[in-house]
Amino acid sequence: MVMPLIVFMLVPIVEMWILIEVGGWIGALPTIGLVVVTATLGLSLLKRQGLSTLLSARQKMNEGSIPATELVSGVMLAVGGALLLTPGFVTDMVGLVLLIPQTRQWLLFKMIDRFRDKITIEGEYRRLDDRNF
Repeated sequence: MVMPLIVFMLVPIVEMWILIEVGGWIGALPTIGLVVVTATLGLSLLKRQGLSTLLSARQKMNEGSIPATELVSGVMLAVGGALLLTPGFVTDMVGLVLLIPQTRQWLLFKMIDRFRDKITIEGEYRRLDDRNF
């Protein structure tokens, strides 16, 4: 519970510090330009990847299966897009990572492995012969 609060408080401080440092190196206008370019790039990637994920989810639903991976991928896309729209270079890097399909798929498999290890289904059973069935 404490860790998300610390991250929530530290990210804006780190972002401001990096923006000030980059502004000192290349100037204020180029820094603002970089922030605008990353936001525009993020919107473009989000639109393209989001449409692809939506079409894939629709295809799975038409086949009668549950589009679970597509839903999680869609959430990652939404978070990545929101991070790219947030001014700052750290959030832009994390947002770009979430918008890259290969990285998103790798993160998805890591999440599945993590949750799979925590799920245990217990129960009792007995075998029935065909005669007893």
